[in-house]
Amino acid sequence: MHVTSDVAVVGAGAAGLSLALRLARPPAGARRVTAVLLAAPPGPFRAPERTWCYWEAGTGPYDGALTASWQRLRVRSGDGRTVDAAITPLHYKMLRSPAFEELAGEVIADSPHMTAVPALVERVESAPGNVLVHARRADGGRVTVRARWVFDSRPPVRLPPARTTLLQHFRGWFVRTRRPVFDPATVEFMDFRTPQPAHGLSFGYVLPTTPREALVEYTEFSRRTLGSEAYDHALRHYIGRVLDAGDHEVTACEQGVIPMTDADFPRQTAARVFRIGAAAGATRPSTGYTFSAVQRQTDAVAAALHAGRHPLPPRAHSARSRLMDAVLLHALDHGRVDGPAFFTRLFTHVPAHRLLRFLDGRTSLPEDLSIGLHVPVAAMLGSALALPFTPRGNSPTA
Repeated sequence: MHVTSDVAVVGAGAAGLSLALRLARPPAGARRVTAVLLAAPPGPFRAPERTWCYWEAGTGPYDGALTASWQRLRVRSGDGRTVDAAITPLHYKMLRSPAFEELAGEVIADSPHMTAVPALVERVESAPGNVLVHARRADGGRVTVRARWVFDSRPPVRLPPARTTLLQHFRGWFVRTRRPVFDPATVEFMDFRTPQPAHGLSFGYVLPTTPREALVEYTEFSRRTLGSEAYDHALRHYIGRVLDAGDHEVTACEQGVIPMTDADFPRQTAARVFRIGAAAGATRPSTGYTFSAVQRQTDAVAAALHAGRHPLPPRAHSARSRLMDAVLLHALDHGRVDGPAFFTRLFTHVPAHRLLRFLDGRTSLPEDLSIGLHVPVAAMLGSALALPFTPRGNSPTA
């Protein structure tokens, strides 16, 4: 099978699907762009089901596919002190990958500009004036796509060198309880009533969909992941002893590892081959959130393609945001700040909607400075002064 197209999108995660949706639905008057989405067929190379969370004001383009949304967040300190905050006008949104894939599939099927090909990409080869993408279908058949531009969203084999790399690793259980336990109006954003590791921090995270149903996650920021039994033990402790959920059943499970790193991710790997999404640095180093930055990045790429401009993906986060994140990661990694106390203090003293905009890189310099009044200045200054003398080394594989 041989296909010729203007664009090849490799990978059907958040970034690949987001770009595909934008190319499948071009704005009025846009330059015609044909595209092929290459997604791994069902099997061992397909990513497991995932949950993406993000926040935005009002309605958004994916609202029809959401599992739930909320306008209240709760943060609990290790000793049980509670910060319960409204985030109006923002909505905190939960999007499951099967629903997003279904939405994208419907749009792509109705689009004359986009074609989806279920095939595993094995090689991307630059050629004069274009790129050849070699892939294999589930039945063993070969697929070759000749494209002018390629956007690759697959995770890198190894992370780029960094001064600091922590891993945000988690396991979540979808649980159904016998009695009402959860507050369906409020997300338990960070619940630090979990045993804290010797290095890094941990917290519970609860996305309630009904009074008896929720996604409950145990999350750590640390240098290494845990074994399967350790995650399950932590979840049993959190659900049974901390939440006092009583009898419950686990209906599904998800697990993931997100690099939190100040590495500089390349956005271009060849003359006509680009990276997008987490592979291009869309993950916010200090939080692990990625989805909103993916939307900004893929929107800019699609706009450039539709205008006939060079489609280099923009950096997902500003230089100021990346510097602040590098300082915080260094401080957390070197034990200069107490992670639970740091985040609890921020949510205690900064309006939640402003803090979320800050975490999304959407605040002004004066707002950033006002938020900075509530961080441990000496510790952060120590890490800021140490950064220029900290060499970049090999990061762990996520």
